[in-house]
Amino acid sequence: MSASHAERLELREQFDTPAQQKEASTLGMWIFLVTEVMFFGGLFTAYIIYRSFYTDAFARASNTLDVAIGSLNTVVLIVSSLTMALAVHASQIGARRLIVVFLLLTMLFGGVFLGVKAYEWHHKWEQNLVPGSRFHLPGEPQPAQAQLFFSLYFAMTGLHAIHMVVGLGLLAVLVARAQMGRFGPHYYAPVDMVGLYWHFVDIIWIFLFPLLYLVNRHG
Repeated sequence: MSASHAERLELREQFDTPAQQKEASTLGMWIFLVTEVMFFGGLFTAYIIYRSFYTDAFARASNTLDVAIGSLNTVVLIVSSLTMALAVHASQIGARRLIVVFLLLTMLFGGVFLGVKAYEWHHKWEQNLVPGSRFHLPGEPQPAQAQLFFSLYFAMTGLHAIHMVVGLGLLAVLVARAQMGRFGPHYYAPVDMVGLYWHFVDIIWIFLFPLLYLVNRHG
């Protein structure tokens, strides 16, 4: 199949050329990511404001988080961004086997991140640090303020995890299409767009990690 013929097969009827379709896809993805920035930005702003109000309680609550686990997940996501970038490059040069390999590696690292996060959440449940009637932080004179920290912690990390799950679903679709030989120098926009989404999700964690785990760590 020639590059020109393959491009025409993937060209949607509302576009005149493959280049126009690629530009529209890229613009659409960036607009979507801007809305995501505003969405997460609200949560970040709320966290920063409340942390400035309840500095001591937030510091004590933050000290219960495991920095080693957070650091591990940070490294895992950084590596997953590398494999995602390599998958995009492989699609640009038409290396079909490498596209599949790097996409599967990205999914593996994403799965490891979610597994580690699930372990961390379970540990917080066992410690009674989930907001609610069972909440108890030993030595904390202001439990309501500490609960607010954990409410934001679970909301922010939970939403991030949902975005990770969505990303894994998109990657699975890409793997199936890559195995069918649908991507190459003539057409790789879906891999590129999912790559942008995956990098965005990774960047969100890069901000979450220091805010939740490191800021004023020792109060």
